[in-house]
Amino acid sequence: MEVPSSLHLSHLFDLTSSPPPPPTSKPYISITIIRCSSSSSSTTTAAAPKQRGSGRRPSADSTATQSSNRSTVRAIHLKKVEEFRTKGFAYNPPPKHHLPPPSKTTLISPKPSPPLPISAPNTATQLQEKLLYLDSLGIDLIPLLTAHPPLISTSLSHIKSTISYLSTAISLSPAALDRLISLCPEVLTLPLPSIISSITFLLREAHVSSHNLRHVIHRRPRLLTSDVETRLRPALYFLQGTIGISEINKHAHLLSSSVEDKFLPRIEYFHEHIGISYDDTILIFRRFPSLFCYSIKNNLEPKFNYFVVEMGRDLKELVEFPQYFSFSLEDRIKRRHLRCTEKGVCLPLPAMLRSSEKRFVERLEVCCDSSLPVKNSPFWKVTPSDYQ
Repeated sequence: MEVPSSLHLSHLFDLTSSPPPPPTSKPYISITIIRCSSSSSSTTTAAAPKQRGSGRRPSADSTATQSSNRSTVRAIHLKKVEEFRTKGFAYNPPPKHHLPPPSKTTLISPKPSPPLPISAPNTATQLQEKLLYLDSLGIDLIPLLTAHPPLISTSLSHIKSTISYLSTAISLSPAALDRLISLCPEVLTLPLPSIISSITFLLREAHVSSHNLRHVIHRRPRLLTSDVETRLRPALYFLQGTIGISEINKHAHLLSSSVEDKFLPRIEYFHEHIGISYDDTILIFRRFPSLFCYSIKNNLEPKFNYFVVEMGRDLKELVEFPQYFSFSLEDRIKRRHLRCTEKGVCLPLPAMLRSSEKRFVERLEVCCDSSLPVKNSPFWKVTPSDYQ
């Protein structure tokens, strides 16, 4: 059984480094000294005078002494292990393949590796403190750890500083703070200067007003976790320069989107797949920038196919009214188009989709069996905001 290196064995073996005794008339031979080991005994050699009867069985006194020594070492080892367990650590002897091979020249066994901690009490305590602190704010830490494991190693003081800043600088309510952290748990692990940089960008460059900042963050929490240099500023320059959106503060939620992954694929869909000219495509997104947030597969494609195949409309109507893609295909577009078809009425897209249910029924009754109203007709009812 091998003991930890911290145990002193000088009272068991005399392993001093004094030079060997001068040669005498009696010859010397190699004898074996028993050394404590984990599961098997290894041997070392030392010079000792040749004695008569060296091949005989050891005496009873020698056997008793060795047994007493082993019992003492075992008692010390068990006491040390108990101390480790009390402190939250356990000592595991190194495996056999890590032990050095027996040597005839080494008298002292090498130092064993220090024991590895099984569980760190301080980490468990800090985790419990974080759990209690977030629970006092109505935030459940367990799902956050699953979604964002680095929270385990984040200090409680850093989490408190971040939450204090968000509560004071943005004036987030407990419910809004819970939503923010639930959607973006990484906000608790980011350096506080990074969050401050994002907020400063929104106020100074995106021209978001201070009283509207809370609403913008509530709508798009990922703005706080987006890097200014690689995400927020490139999106701002693209929307202002390429698309031509002047009041970017009204569409600040788009700034956390990627130009390459979000903006360009949708422009290519309208220009290359649908066949709308590039200038009209840019005009579509300028009039309705939220179109950048819509899925091509789940939103744009099925609605466009219904628009062309079932409704038989002209592409120019999409350029004039891109808000068509914001309405539900099943609950609004199909249902109202079928009712217009049954009545033999063809209403413009804004009149058919924007109006309330009551106003829509009234128009159907008035326009029954009539032709498509012209734009100066009172039935068109298109406000200037429809083309902004």
